[in-house]
Amino acid sequence: MKQSTYRVLLRKEPEGVYTATVPSIPGCITWGETIEEAIAMAREAAEGCLEVYAEKGISIDDDSETFEYSINLSQSPLTDQVA
Repeated sequence: MKQSTYRVLLRKEPEGVYTATVPSIPGCITWGETIEEAIAMAREAAEGCLEVYAEKGISIDDDSETFEYSINLSQSPLTDQVA
């Protein structure tokens, strides 16, 4: 079986849970009470989504050639007023 790599983005929600999104797989969003649970749920959701897409003949590219980097930006007072 071919191994594929997909990014999982985690976001801590105000309620204290973690939302997990797999950006390369449309509609693949889940959550967990902890980071570990959110990652496990993301794996399960991704496998399920990919299975459905495969049944429909839709190919989803993995993220093996994707690189990610975060940057920090300072917001100007004008930006704060717009938001």
